[in-house]
Formats: sequence, C-alpha cells, structure tokens
Amino acid sequence: MNTPRLQRGQSMVEMAVLCLVLVPLFLHALFQILVVTVAGTLVALFVPRLIFKQMSKARLKKFEEQLPDAFMMLSSSLQSGASLTMALENVVQQSPAPLSQEFGLLIKNIRLGVTLEDALLKLEKRIPMPSFIMASSAIRISREVGGNLVETINTMAAMLRRKRVMEGKIDSLTAQGRAQGTFMALLPVFLAGILSAIEPEAMSQLYTTRNGLMVLTVMVVMEVLGFMSIKRITRIDA
Repeated sequence: MNTPRLQRGQSMVEMAVLCLVLVPLFLHALFQILVVTVAGTLVALFVPRLIFKQMSKARLKKFEEQLPDAFMMLSSSLQSGASLTMALENVVQQSPAPLSQEFGLLIKNIRLGVTLEDALLKLEKRIPMPSFIMASSAIRISREVGGNLVETINTMAAMLRRKRVMEGKIDSLTAQGRAQGTFMALLPVFLAGILSAIEPEAMSQLYTTRNGLMVLTVMVVMEVLGFMSIKRITRIDA
C-alpha cells in the first residue's frame, strides 16, 4: 500500500535535484547575469517544496471530501449487521483513493493485532485534519462508554457534510480576491519580461548596476509582502 507513495516521493526528490542543477545552468547560459542565476537557483530550491506541500494539501482536502460518504457507507454496513471491521472493508472496496488507501492501512493494522483505538490514533497522525481527528475521537469515545456507534457516525457524517458546504461557500466568496492577488503579483513579472524584450539595454540596468539591484530587491520584497497580505486576508478558517 505504501510502495507507490514511496516511489512517487523518490521521483519527486529526483525531479527536485534535477531542477536545482539544470535551471541555474540554463539561466546562466541564456542570460549570463549573476543575479538572474542566483534568483533561478533560489526558485529551483523552494518551488519543488511548495509543489509538494500543495500536493499534500490537495490530497488531504480530497480525503476530507470523501469522509462524509465513507461514514454513511460505514453506518449502513453497521445497520445491516456487519461488524466494524467488515464495515471498514466495505468502505475500502467502494471508496476511491486516498480514503481507500488510508482506511486500507487501518484495516491492516487491526489484522496485525493493533486495537482499533491505537490504529485510529496512528491514522490521526498521518491525517492531521481537525475534522477527521474530531470524528475519530467521537468513535473512540463512543466505543469506550458504550454509546450508539451508528448514531454517532451518522451525526458526524451530517456535520462534516454541512462543514464542507460552508467551506465551499467561503471559497466561492473569496475566489475573486485570490484571483486578483495572483494577477497583481504576476503582472510586474509579466511586464518586466516584455520590457526586457523591447528595451534590453535599459532593463539591464536593473541587473547589472548597484542602484538597479537595490531597486529590484525592494520591488521583490514588496511583491512578496503584498501577495502574502492578500493571501492572508482572503484565507478564512471555517
């Protein structure tokens, strides 16, 4: 179950190392400007990490979207008389990745002799999402105190579904602000590329002179601060 993930992780590391070597060489051969080469090296160093972080965030978001349906299937299986392990196996068979992968690993731990409570705690460490941690805690508490597990799962599924609807509304309301922030952050870079193609001698003053480098540094810092400010304003914790 973990082998494909390990292979993908190794491939991403290899691609990151390759970019870190090739991007500076390409920029140096193309522009022969030290500051451009250094900037390209920094970009090649940090961009793969950001991409990996975004991929991990997208995977967790997809898992969270699949969670309410998985809980409904789990509840239906329990109501039909299946045991909890059989109900989890049914969820794994009928759910796509990544939920089927994580719940499949949960079942493997249970078959190896790990208690359900400990297996859920391990899954919480792999999926550090507040919604799943809350749902897992509710299931563990319900088993400890002897409550109605089916009712608990149904309640959690309904609550997670309402939470997803609310987050979707928030995302749609803040989508315009995020798009404007991205556009305003990329616009100076786009204009700099056009001006460099039209007036290369004039724009070269930004990269080759001391005053130009100071102005360029201030511009980059202001761009980053502006983008981070807009991103923080449009981010609303649901």
